[in-house]
Amino acid sequence: MCALKDSPQARHPVGTEATRELWMEMTAMEETNREAVATAVQRVAGMLQRSDQLDKVEQYRRREARKKASVEARLKAAIQSQLDGVRTGLTQLHNALVDVKDIQISLAAVNSDWRQSINTIENLKDVKDAVVQHSQLASAVENLKNIFSVPEIVEDTKQLIEEAELLQAHRKLMDLECSRDDLMYEQYRMDSKNTSDMNLIRNYFEDVQSLSDELAKQLWMVLQRAMVTVRRDPTMLVSVVRIIEREEKIDRRMLDRKKQTGFIPPGRPKQWKEKMFKVLEGTVSTRIEGTQSVTRESDKMWLVRLLEITRKYVLDDLVVVKNLMVQCFPPHYNTFQRFFCLYHEAVSIRVQELASEDLEANEIVSMLTWVLNTYKSEEMMGHPELHAECDVNLLEPLLPQEVVDQLLSKYVQTFTSNITGWLRKALETDKKDWQKETEPEADQDGYYQTTLPAIVFQMFEQNLQVAAQIDENFKEQVLKLCLKQMSSFLIRYREEAIVYKEEHLRDRQQPQCYVQYMIAIINNCQTFKESINSLKRKYSQSSEPSDVDAAIEKTLNEVAKEGCQFLLDEVFLDLDHHLNDLLTRKWLMGSHAVDTICVTVEDYFNDFNKIKKPYNLEMTSEAHRRVVVEYIKAVMAKRIMFKNADERREGAERMIKEAEQFKFLFRKLTAGEDTDRLCDAIAAIAEVFKLTDPTLLYLEVSTLVSKYPDIREEHIVALLAVRGDASRDMRQMIIETLSQNKPAYTSAMQPIFRDITVAPMNISSMASATAKLLK
Repeated sequence: MCALKDSPQARHPVGTEATRELWMEMTAMEETNREAVATAVQRVAGMLQRSDQLDKVEQYRRREARKKASVEARLKAAIQSQLDGVRTGLTQLHNALVDVKDIQISLAAVNSDWRQSINTIENLKDVKDAVVQHSQLASAVENLKNIFSVPEIVEDTKQLIEEAELLQAHRKLMDLECSRDDLMYEQYRMDSKNTSDMNLIRNYFEDVQSLSDELAKQLWMVLQRAMVTVRRDPTMLVSVVRIIEREEKIDRRMLDRKKQTGFIPPGRPKQWKEKMFKVLEGTVSTRIEGTQSVTRESDKMWLVRLLEITRKYVLDDLVVVKNLMVQCFPPHYNTFQRFFCLYHEAVSIRVQELASEDLEANEIVSMLTWVLNTYKSEEMMGHPELHAECDVNLLEPLLPQEVVDQLLSKYVQTFTSNITGWLRKALETDKKDWQKETEPEADQDGYYQTTLPAIVFQMFEQNLQVAAQIDENFKEQVLKLCLKQMSSFLIRYREEAIVYKEEHLRDRQQPQCYVQYMIAIINNCQTFKESINSLKRKYSQSSEPSDVDAAIEKTLNEVAKEGCQFLLDEVFLDLDHHLNDLLTRKWLMGSHAVDTICVTVEDYFNDFNKIKKPYNLEMTSEAHRRVVVEYIKAVMAKRIMFKNADERREGAERMIKEAEQFKFLFRKLTAGEDTDRLCDAIAAIAEVFKLTDPTLLYLEVSTLVSKYPDIREEHIVALLAVRGDASRDMRQMIIETLSQNKPAYTSAMQPIFRDITVAPMNISSMASATAKLLK
């Protein structure tokens, strides 16, 4: 390597490519050697870093020698393998070179033979022309019989077509077409540009095309009446299919020959199979359109009848296709599936046409019920006889979803308008009944009622039954709409009940059965509640109460509560005169006001027994509370001020007796329920009046206050004023002491004094009144 560097060639390199490459290789080898030495030095340094490792130098040397020997052996093996491969490759290249030379020699010989045979090929042109001419003559001889008998065969074929002998007619037509096509093909082969001879043949066989058209008409006629034909004479339909299949084979053969020669006979391809399916499609459409004989003008139920006729026709036809027609067509036609789809498409088109008309609400329901439910049910496309052949779930919807939504929206608008009108008319009819001179009807339990709830919910029930026929979601939507309309209707119902009461107050003699019809109005509220809950259980999947439910509940409770209040107002209008006699001089002298009050209340409550629970119980409790409150109001009105102890004793005993009368009355009206607390308030007040020792008055008043914490200061002042013997200092002391030790009032206690107001009375007037009494 050093010698090479010092050589003249290294100092003055020759400018040849080989020398430059050699020099670059030598340089690369030197660089590799330097890298190897550096790597080796680094490895040795790594192994001899400590002094104790010097003892293992010999061991390291032997190990590295073994590695070197192993690497050299692998290198030798690799080089030997490379050399063997090069040797084999050189041998194969040598053999290929020999073969190429042999092929070159053979091609030269072929080229020489070809040049010598050119003249011979040109001499064979006359032979070729003779062969073509011979082929034409042979074809002409073969078809000679048909050529001379074309007019006769045409007439025979026409006769067979008229006699419906379609297979024989088609056989003769095929013979004529075969003769024409062969002659034209041979003419085309001999001289494709000779149009005059071609036209001559075409004109001679011009009747063949008209025969083909006539036969096609007969085929289409049979197919148009396929549903009838397959029942009466299925062999006719089979013949038609066989003819069409023959024509399909001829079409395919002629198209294949066109690809090879460019020639195709006139009228080909006929594509009768494609036309057959179009005819069948038109036949199905005609069958569906043929059911549309019913019109709105001739029958109000026209759409229902029309859809039922369509259902029957489609089902009958598909059963015929499955049981009879499938056997008349080849299996690869998928006849039933094809007809199934054709009928589906035809029905879909017709239904969309009907949906585009101005349908009424009941017609929309009939349409959607039929489309969404009946169509895919066992009554039609899902019939057991058809179920095994096709899956109805794979059918596209008859109506697009947007059309369905439009119809539903239109129905909801119409239904909303109609139901508003129906409810208004129902309420007007019920209002007329309120003016009758006869009592309203009673239900099986004897409770008064009107026909309004039954009419309203019969109307709701009918529409919900109709909506349920469409689908669950729409049923829920209609139910919500009914409840929403019900909420608005009840507001009007409440307003009319108030007007009814006000008109009665202007002339209490009219109407004669005011009380009875007001009871019926109250009972209707309970009936409405029960009917609404029944509808929700029957037609709603959700049990969660909505805002509309809460509004309905609130309105019904208000109507019932106000109705009860109106009736109590009626009672107390009759009692007003007798209530004014309480706690007066007349009363103290022996008035029978309480006796009259009890008799009047009991008489009214004989009618009030016709009120349903829980309103009856609430009304009785309210009447009881109101009677007691009115009695205590009479006390607080200070209509009488007792002059002495005898009057106080006599008045107190009378109050206790009358409290017992009220207890007896309301126990009777409430079937023995506890009614003592309210009446005991009268007795407690009587004990304040009955007390003979004024020094114990504070204790008696404090007992009263502990039992009835809602009593106020003005009530105590009024009681002391009626008693008539309490001094100013005593009153002041009692009030101040009770104010400091007043018991807490709880909401569980029924209030008595809360709604009782006391007319203000100044101290001077109270003192002067007391002085007069003391005199």
